[in-house]
Amino acid sequence: MHQFLIILSRIKWIGLLGLLGTITGSKLLSLFWLFFLLGLIEIFRNLPVFFQSLQQVISLPLIYLNHRFHLPSQESSARQTEHSLPFVGQWFVVNGGIDKKNSHSWGILPQRYAYDFLILDDKEKTCSGSNQQVENYYCYGKDILAPADGEVVCVKSRYPNSKVYGDGSAECLATDIRGNFITIKHNPGEYSTLAHLMPGSITVKIGDKVSRGQVIARCGNSGNTSEPHLHFQLNDGPSFLASAGLPIRFQNAMITARGENGHSAYIHRGQLVRNSQSIQAFHPHQPD
Repeated sequence: MHQFLIILSRIKWIGLLGLLGTITGSKLLSLFWLFFLLGLIEIFRNLPVFFQSLQQVISLPLIYLNHRFHLPSQESSARQTEHSLPFVGQWFVVNGGIDKKNSHSWGILPQRYAYDFLILDDKEKTCSGSNQQVENYYCYGKDILAPADGEVVCVKSRYPNSKVYGDGSAECLATDIRGNFITIKHNPGEYSTLAHLMPGSITVKIGDKVSRGQVIARCGNSGNTSEPHLHFQLNDGPSFLASAGLPIRFQNAMITARGENGHSAYIHRGQLVRNSQSIQAFHPHQPD
């Protein structure tokens, strides 16, 4: 089925020949517009995800208007909470940064300053063995930490892992692009979301207070994702789809390789990063 959908997604572009038919007046060539109807199969296969994507587009002018066309930036967000990297050990920034060049999704305002993290080996591979098994990925099942103190305001944990095909394509088996996720309110106007979490791994619920470095879940592959990784973003409102993204200032983030060494408040794609020893992962005490 996956390969069939990939083929259909490519065949639909034959519909562009319909443009030639419109220009030349050829009724035969105009019929090629019908190939675009194949795109409906992709849409109706997961309508909730389609509507989430549509909501992100519709929310763009509303976000601009709400901020009077002055969106959050590195300068305007200088006084916000400093966050720790939400994991233990060295991870690779595969996506994200504070400028357009490195941005996760510059034009999608809620995800403008989002990050994707995963783990690489010495050969810059993300897994060992078959790349179609989630368990073979180095980051899969690793502890995910609360990036700063706060209160859990939203949690979803019912979704299975999405399949991994090893070709960079994503097949979302959830009705939410985030898959399993946690949203934490750190301060008024500061909400972080950690997404694509491992099924059955979330240890917190709505209303729980969390502390920086607390283990709150494990890395997974749920939602709209092509392979296991952690998606992390900060927004100025609780809505993942309709609030502006905020640049994330990291506390004691250490760049450990790739020609860059030392601490930095801001990180970007292509860097290997880790927390300094000032943060230690811990599980909160569970009463007997």
